[in-house]
Amino acid sequence: MPVLNASPTLGDLLKFELNASYTRETVTLKAGTSYPLGAVLGRIAASGEYRLSPAAEVVGDEGAETAIAVLLQAVDATDGAATGLIAARGPVILADAALAFDASVDQPAERAAKITQLAALGLVARATV
Repeated sequence: MPVLNASPTLGDLLKFELNASYTRETVTLKAGTSYPLGAVLGRIAASGEYRLSPAAEVVGDEGAETAIAVLLQAVDATDGAATGLIAARGPVILADAALAFDASVDQPAERAAKITQLAALGLVARATV
């Protein structure tokens, strides 16, 4: 019998949201990558575009090193900037296992720092069963 694999869904990521009209925003994602559902994002100060939040400041993308949002849908922006729906403020509870981090966020302390930055905005990541 074949094994069926399903892509992650919003229900895998979003566990509680008080009011979607308040917590969500549509933003522009920086070109050059495919963003997965649950991507932890930062905002580039100069352009206002969002990208995966790196562990440290990246020249040209200053400001994005602070995690301020979570992407609520997968978005392919490889060929150009694209729009995406984000959780921008809480109260929101997210499954921590469903969060997707920039490749530079590869240490537990860096991941914890991103989760703390999100929690300051009411975007709380919790272990779920």
